[in-house]
Amino acid sequence: MYYSSKRRGEDGIAAVIDFLLSNARLVLGVGGAVVLGIATLAVKRLIERAGRPPDEKPDKKMTDSWEELSLVSSSPKLLHKGIEGVVMKQIAAATKKAELSQPIPLPSPEPQRCDTEPLQRRKRMDLCVMTFVERLQHYYRTRVCLSAEEVSVAQQRALDIATEIQAFLHSKHPDMPLGDMTLAGSLLDDLQVVKADHTCLIVPLQLESSLWTPIAGEDTFLGHPQYCMVRRENLEYFPRGRSFWDRHMLGGYLSSRLVSEQLGKTVMESMNWPSLTGTLECEVRPVLGSPELKLEIQGLTQSSYDSGERFYITVLPTVRLGKMTLTAQREITGSFDYVWYQSLYTSETARLADLDKADSGVRKKCLKLLKAVCRNCPSLRKLNGSHLSNVILHMSEKETDWSESVFADRFLQAITELIGYLETGILPSYFKPNVNLFQGFTEDDIDEMGFMLYCAVTEPEILLI
Repeated sequence: MYYSSKRRGEDGIAAVIDFLLSNARLVLGVGGAVVLGIATLAVKRLIERAGRPPDEKPDKKMTDSWEELSLVSSSPKLLHKGIEGVVMKQIAAATKKAELSQPIPLPSPEPQRCDTEPLQRRKRMDLCVMTFVERLQHYYRTRVCLSAEEVSVAQQRALDIATEIQAFLHSKHPDMPLGDMTLAGSLLDDLQVVKADHTCLIVPLQLESSLWTPIAGEDTFLGHPQYCMVRRENLEYFPRGRSFWDRHMLGGYLSSRLVSEQLGKTVMESMNWPSLTGTLECEVRPVLGSPELKLEIQGLTQSSYDSGERFYITVLPTVRLGKMTLTAQREITGSFDYVWYQSLYTSETARLADLDKADSGVRKKCLKLLKAVCRNCPSLRKLNGSHLSNVILHMSEKETDWSESVFADRFLQAITELIGYLETGILPSYFKPNVNLFQGFTEDDIDEMGFMLYCAVTEPEILLI
């Protein structure tokens, strides 16, 4: 754009192209916008080439022209042939006009630069000549992985807080049947990326298996495979009051809302957080006004305190009945007071670890890279670890080679697979195929993510910025 405007002025075809690109997605959708973007890029390069002095070889010009036209053929399958035809006509017309344009005077030669360049400029030049595989590995080492010290400090602080919460609950409600609290999530599974900023505290509720039965979501009127209910059984033989958790029943079912409110009042409102802050040498306070039971910690290290970074602990009341692990996650289940959420995180993580252990694969590495890319790109932040884990698990059913040598290929393939799932609007869960993991996304969300990933197909480096 800089050189184009320098030769033809700011009000030429460059302004028209920018206007079309900025409004393309609103009119044509994701697919049309991608074709228009690729086509206008080709037109701009053809026009710029036509204005250059005729000092290049004819064969080289012909090769470059076909390379520009081949950009259109790399557009996704989603696009209609009618759109492609219009784009080709526009390219042909623009090329004809460019060939008939008057010769443009050459710009004045720039003065010769000094041979000694600053060290910073040389580093930038070295980065520019890196191959995509090298840039991918460099991004993984410098932007994705966490240091062992950072992870250790975060885990230790979280364990200290968990110990304090468990001791307080036992002293406040000694009759409440709770198991040992444990930490869980990506921080403990070496799947957290960019920075250590969150973990989960599992608060296991001990339920009598003879008095409580889990009801799968498919067997309820909700019809959601991951929404479950916990029903009270044998009331005629074991009347209400036999179980401590009977006081949290609602309509014959254990209420996730009542359990969360009980823990919220006990932990979030009753604990002496200023005293705990002085004991642990870091600021700990509850996050109020959130449907989650969440704690905010500031000052894990001196550097994080100076930068204002926060570390969050989400308290998850959990019920384990048989093979089912159910959590009270009000931010997911919404207004259903008696609904519990069946988390598949543990199964997905264990499956990835087993597959990598069997063939020394890079599935976990690929997952961490994808998570970091989506976290650093505003257009892709709604894609979480669950979405990306299931994409890689589905890929593992088709691909057998996950060695280090094909790491970059598997990363690009995952992007292509994501585009395919976004086109259909359906990403089936690996362990429950009738669960659509894209169910909560709007059309605008899918359009925005699809547009970004389409652009990354032809220029994957934009994801590594």
